[in-house]
Amino acid sequence: MNSPKIKFLIGGLLILVAVAYLIISSTKASAEYFMTVDEIKAQQSTIVNQNIRVSGAVIGDTITYDPKTLTLKFTVAHVSGDNAEIEKEGGLAAVLHTAVIDPQRNKLEVIYVGVKPDLMRNEAQAIMTGHLDSEGIFHADELLLKCPTKYEDAVPQQSQG
Repeated sequence: MNSPKIKFLIGGLLILVAVAYLIISSTKASAEYFMTVDEIKAQQSTIVNQNIRVSGAVIGDTITYDPKTLTLKFTVAHVSGDNAEIEKEGGLAAVLHTAVIDPQRNKLEVIYVGVKPDLMRNEAQAIMTGHLDSEGIFHADELLLKCPTKYEDAVPQQSQG
């Protein structure tokens, strides 16, 4: 039992277990679920206060911003998370437009505290990380915006060769 080989093996095994534990615990702590607005509405009671990433189409007339408190409030409408479905429906710009004008779409209220992004506008795609509170309001810690219509005219034409 006092053999150096056994002590070395036991020490190595303890180090491997400690490293595995640290990897697993840090992964679980930073894990985020990517969900659509429809999925959030369907699972609302079971995902309160969990880290979530969600995407939706910004409804322009719901945007309010208080520059004193840096509080940005807006509503997003459901957009599919399936890229094949988005392409089938005419691309991201068409899908965002349809989502914003469809009164039957599920919607999600969002609160973000921070500087108002330049791309915050009607029909922008908002990709947010944060959590849902018990009242169904999404509190975004991170906010990324894509506005495909802004870049449509900027895309150069392919040369015909």
